[in-house]
Amino acid sequence: MPWQICRAAEQDLMEFLQPGYGVLFLLSFSAATILPFGSEWLLWLMWSQQFAVVPTLVLATAGNTFGSYFNYALGYWAHEQLQRRGRLTGPGWQQAERWFQRYGVWSLLLAWLPLVGDPLTLLAGILKAPWQRVWWLILLSKSLRYGALYLIYFYI
Repeated sequence: MPWQICRAAEQDLMEFLQPGYGVLFLLSFSAATILPFGSEWLLWLMWSQQFAVVPTLVLATAGNTFGSYFNYALGYWAHEQLQRRGRLTGPGWQQAERWFQRYGVWSLLLAWLPLVGDPLTLLAGILKAPWQRVWWLILLSKSLRYGALYLIYFYI
């Protein structure tokens, strides 16, 4: 009996390690950076091929969330470089700062939006938004995004 449990666990692990899961994570990560990728098509393709729903949702959400965290960290690091070079002045940056001050860190709830979310997370880093709040808002935004994709695919 114990060998049957081990064999079942091994099969589950091997299924989880199929290339599709790793590719989904990497594509979701890349899609959240400034690279022009999308991950929805692969997620839907995997569901159509009977990949497990929970692992695909978790990996797509995690990859996309970590991609946004990468943008935030890149912006946080870039702040020092831009400040040293005097590039955080001028009307463009003043307008971005006013916009971010007006809508605040809560604007990161829009981090899931294509074309808008990537610059938002980068801007949050450049403007040194508090990472704890950034972390939760991005996670919530990305979770809601992939939850909505799940509902669209399976119920609409």
